[in-house]
Amino acid sequence: MGFVMLLVVGVYLVAGNLLGGVASGGRGLAKGAVPAAYTSLVQKWGNLCPALSPALLAAQLYQESGWNPTVVSPADARGIAQFIPSTWATHGIDGNGDGKRDIWDPDDAIPSAASYDCELAKYVKDVPGNVSDNMLAAYNAGAYRVIRAGGVPAISETQNYVQRIRSLEKSFAAPVTRIDPTRQAAGAIAFAQSRLGTPYLWGGEGTAAQGGRFDCSGLTKAAYEKVGISLPRVANDQYNAGPHPSRDQLLPGDLVFFSDDLTDSRAIRHVGIYVGGGYMIDAPRTGAVIRFDPIDTPDYFGATRVTEDGAKALPTSV
Repeated sequence: MGFVMLLVVGVYLVAGNLLGGVASGGRGLAKGAVPAAYTSLVQKWGNLCPALSPALLAAQLYQESGWNPTVVSPADARGIAQFIPSTWATHGIDGNGDGKRDIWDPDDAIPSAASYDCELAKYVKDVPGNVSDNMLAAYNAGAYRVIRAGGVPAISETQNYVQRIRSLEKSFAAPVTRIDPTRQAAGAIAFAQSRLGTPYLWGGEGTAAQGGRFDCSGLTKAAYEKVGISLPRVANDQYNAGPHPSRDQLLPGDLVFFSDDLTDSRAIRHVGIYVGGGYMIDAPRTGAVIRFDPIDTPDYFGATRVTEDGAKALPTSV
């Protein structure tokens, strides 16, 4: 244990020297971030116009429906892309060429979402500012308001929508440069370390009534809450709380995830906090205690470098 904690300190000090790095996303998708059933659709249609990207389209779909093709909102928005029927009547397309425009069929709804985005981008192409931001603002508030305002209008709902989608975009994009370490990581590790030896409890969130016990995602949630970052309750939503470093770019504080389906982040079933040297702190299962475990197992899915903006961007219910 002492050896591993020395690794934590050493690797985190190295991380501190990288704070001048740049986080950036390309036009590709992060591994497994989009469910396998929709990856090719999102990759293809996310490149429909320069204002759109696969990661941006993925962020919109996740924000709207959490990849649920059957969901209906209180406003009667339907399907994976959450089209209102009246909007669908005007902007829905037959994406798969089967002769039907089906609001419930992702093969039609995902292409329609991309097509609608790009149509809005054309409307606001001459508006000052970032064309993708203006496109998203038009999606939320209407193109006329964006044109009249000369950019993203001063409407809090619209400004928050643009910020959320652009932050989520970084979670779905395959990083093309080194990802910045975060200053909160050491505090999250310290919290997890302080709980070593605590018995596991399914559904545990560390309350007094639960004897301070945790399950895997309860532990990671509590660790980051200790440093002021609020994560979702379950592991597969925590995966979207920031960009995704590769295995050789892991730093202490990164969340590491495990799944029986390595193509779909929605199938993630376990999470821990990386501490360096190939080890994590995790709450593994009933009958075990919070402990150090190796991460290099066949079910290793990937990692997330939790960011404050990324966590704030996550929908409250997906």
